[in-house]
Amino acid sequence: MKQKFSVQGMTCSACSTHVEKSVRKLKGVQAVQVNLLTNSMNVEYDEAILSDSDITCAVELAGYSASSLKHEKAQKDTEKKMEDGMQEMKIRLILSIVFWIPLMYISMGDMMGLPMPEFLNGMVYAIPFAFTQFLLLIPIIYVNRKYFMVGFKSVWRKAPNMDSLIAIGSAAAIFYGCFAIYKIGYGLSMHNHEVVHYYVMNLYFESAGTILTLITVGKFLESHSKGKTSDAIRKLIDLSPKTAFVRRNDIVEEVAIEEVRIGDIILVKPGESIPVDGVIQVGNAYMDESALTGESIPISKTVGDLVMSATINTNGYLEIEALKIGDDTTLAQIIHLVEEASSSKAPIAKLADQVSGFFVPVVIVIALVAFIIWLLLGVGLEEAMSIAICVLVISCPCALGLATPVAIMVATGKGAENGVLIRSAEALETLHSIDTVVLDKTGTITKGQPQVQEIVCFGVEDENFILQIAASLELASSHPLAEAMVEESKAKNILLLDTSNFENIVGKGIQAEINDKEYFVGNDKLLKSCGLWEDDLHHQITQYSQEGKTVVFVADSDKVMGIITLADEIKESSISAISALQNLGLDIIMLTGDALKTAEAIAKKISVNRVIAEVLPDQKGEVIENLQKEGHRVAMVGDGINDAVALVSSDVGFAIGAGSDVAIESADIVLMKNDLNDVTTAIQLSHKTIRNIKQNLFWAFFYNTIGIPIAAGVLIPWGIRLDPMFAAVAMSLSSVTVVGNALRLKRFEAQKYQKRR
Repeated sequence: MKQKFSVQGMTCSACSTHVEKSVRKLKGVQAVQVNLLTNSMNVEYDEAILSDSDITCAVELAGYSASSLKHEKAQKDTEKKMEDGMQEMKIRLILSIVFWIPLMYISMGDMMGLPMPEFLNGMVYAIPFAFTQFLLLIPIIYVNRKYFMVGFKSVWRKAPNMDSLIAIGSAAAIFYGCFAIYKIGYGLSMHNHEVVHYYVMNLYFESAGTILTLITVGKFLESHSKGKTSDAIRKLIDLSPKTAFVRRNDIVEEVAIEEVRIGDIILVKPGESIPVDGVIQVGNAYMDESALTGESIPISKTVGDLVMSATINTNGYLEIEALKIGDDTTLAQIIHLVEEASSSKAPIAKLADQVSGFFVPVVIVIALVAFIIWLLLGVGLEEAMSIAICVLVISCPCALGLATPVAIMVATGKGAENGVLIRSAEALETLHSIDTVVLDKTGTITKGQPQVQEIVCFGVEDENFILQIAASLELASSHPLAEAMVEESKAKNILLLDTSNFENIVGKGIQAEINDKEYFVGNDKLLKSCGLWEDDLHHQITQYSQEGKTVVFVADSDKVMGIITLADEIKESSISAISALQNLGLDIIMLTGDALKTAEAIAKKISVNRVIAEVLPDQKGEVIENLQKEGHRVAMVGDGINDAVALVSSDVGFAIGAGSDVAIESADIVLMKNDLNDVTTAIQLSHKTIRNIKQNLFWAFFYNTIGIPIAAGVLIPWGIRLDPMFAAVAMSLSSVTVVGNALRLKRFEAQKYQKRR
């Protein structure tokens, strides 16, 4: 089973990597993904071997806390913890700044020519000068004690993280400052003013306070920015009404949405949102579905039509029977898909994870080596320690850990706003390398609602009899052509006949008996297999196929009785969408089970050069695999059950939102608006996202590659030396920069392409 957990206490990618490794070691765990951005963990495991408590225990043993998000209450509790955590960080930040300002004034004021209190001025008052700084530092240490508690605990568990670097660096500065106070006292007692002056100028209390304060400023800004990345999910959650008006026992009462039951009759007034998925029992109205599908034009709904949760009743009174409630509603499923995609990891993120696993220990070693080398070079204890502290502080791996997940979360949220539900980060990454798009015809390029165009009789039977036989046999079939013939018979009030010995012949048609007489309805392959094919029928197929019509033969056991032609209208958006995909440099292939001539006629209308026709449902997957063997990266777009295998086989599968549940479950991306133009939107979003991730990773790696050597003192011979305070500023800015860059994706808009001439 799959289960989502909330993980608290993670501060950098080294933390998430350690949690992931700790859970992966458990017997029965099949897959685990930890997301630093959302503080969440998705685990796929064998529930016969493991339980939720076993997994949370493993996380706790790793030094963090975890809780299952199986229930809505647990999710709300987690959200409250995150809000409380943000408030607590805000208080920490304010208190840190309140004490940091006078600390900096006292430590730096004299050098800047600022007036100083008499009792802190001059060598005589060196002890009060140093001790006052220490007293001002204590509250900063206390409110930021989490860095020390978590950091040193992580070192003890042999899994050092960002907090470990901060804790070691600032603790070194604090202990050195305390040592300096003793040396000042010693210098005063011995009247050695050189010693007093030296240690007064090198206390490092202000460095420790600045490191802790500026890191907290950076973490606060980072958390605030990270909060913006999940705006799309929060907006979706806020769409659902919190209450509903329900009629029970002829009494209308307002109840909490959690109390609505399947089968309840819900009353919805104009302007109100639909609280559940249901079917209209009374009334008609125009429904605004833009929140879910992105489609701005309201859609007419009447008795018998399905309505979705979170859509808005714009102008009519409705009574709706609840069919899906709670986590089963369309809105809940969309939220689940977006959250799942936001929590998943793209393959490109594995590089950052691998680096994070050994990054912090390597940094600690570099700091120690730099400390020893500079001591050996004779720069003095305080100078060598300052360099080591700089290395520890500047190299916190926050930016590295945030580079990928923050961009993925913004992109999946932006996709949802545009009616494109991206189910995994892997699909989002793979999509940018696609070179071939395979389009199913029926329901994807066309409306999927074929209509009977013409009935041609051979012999004495009339048109209604031909239609009666065809519709009677097709009544048991779910094929769109079958439904079209049944609907045509209903429109003409033709009575359908009982059938027996029904047999569906895949890829050919159907056969059954009516009043002990055998009948056949299907294509030319069916006639040939039954020995009823006549060569002059070939002309009929060619003629209608060139017009883009599908020919269905109706026959009994002796002869062909007639033909029914059907045609499926092309969607208005299909031509522009295909042109846009071609403008992106993609090869477009139309895949269909229709006859080749019919398929080619439609392909000509939509400017598609390559057609693969007369493909049976179980062969569609083979077609995709053959294209992949040729070296193509293939995206498949489909809507039906018969597309499921092809959707799974493709590198990226797109399901049309109004298609079958099987197709949607098999796909990587769901197009809620049933519009092929959204394939272009998804591809453009993928390109923008991957570019953004590469930028983030580049700056994260570049920052550490440049920053660590400078902090280690490689430029000191040229007079350039980094102070621990500036190292703290640089570290904080690196994380904020990466998050800020990813937030630029919120401005994404799909580029519109003109039709090719």
